[in-house]
Amino acid sequence: MTAPSTPPPRTYLFVPGTRADRFGKALASGADCVVLDLEDAVAPADKPQARDAVVQWLSQAPEAERSRVAVRINDAASPWFDADLQAMQACGCQQLMLPKAEEPWQLGAVGAAVQGAQVLALIESARGVARVDAIATTSSVARLMFGTLDFALDLDLDISEDASGLAYAASRIAVASRVAGLPPPVAGVTPQLDDAARLLSDLTQARRLGFGAKLCIHPNQIAPIHAALRPSAQALDWAHRVVAANAASPGAARLDGRMVDRPVLLQAQRTLHLARD
Repeated sequence: MTAPSTPPPRTYLFVPGTRADRFGKALASGADCVVLDLEDAVAPADKPQARDAVVQWLSQAPEAERSRVAVRINDAASPWFDADLQAMQACGCQQLMLPKAEEPWQLGAVGAAVQGAQVLALIESARGVARVDAIATTSSVARLMFGTLDFALDLDLDISEDASGLAYAASRIAVASRVAGLPPPVAGVTPQLDDAARLLSDLTQARRLGFGAKLCIHPNQIAPIHAALRPSAQALDWAHRVVAANAASPGAARLDGRMVDRPVLLQAQRTLHLARD
């Protein structure tokens, strides 16, 4: 396994589809990806308005901005699913997030309707976890995400103080991602907006379970997450020295009394790959 040429997003920031005035501000927040939301953040009566606002913005946005945007459409069982797909096809949306993903055919339908779009599968139920291996290997799926709040609701879990009930599902999602060759999955939101300690605690727990990014609901959550995911100066120094040692003696390098074998080199390359603003 080699490091990917472009690191996957670390943060996905939700913005209500009804708030076009916030789309540009969200992109300026530093979030790696901005998610224009047509689902939970939009009341049923406002769905058409939100859809039109998103289509208009995407149709006019520069490519550099469009490439950093995903749209969370409504789920496949909803009455808005077909209209959302038609609208996203018309405006050439590049990334689509499907909530309540439970069956491969749902992801396949999204990929078929919007050719070339990357599909982000949001796992939010016991059924979705049970089918996660098949979902992960669906051709249109680019990444898995864990909708922890809806999952907890589905299983009647109280995760306000102790999120250990999420561990099994999270591990299933992480393993399915790895087996399918997808990037590390994306952890759910932290709803406590003014609690940096809880945000970082949630991120730490997710990292221990194999996750590599996080869904966000406020711009203030972006910088702390990026800082926490950035390798330390000590780790970067070690990585640079490993790469230099291997370059000087490929396949037979030694560093700090240890052989620089392939796993060590790959870990160093991965560490350097994560060093970004």
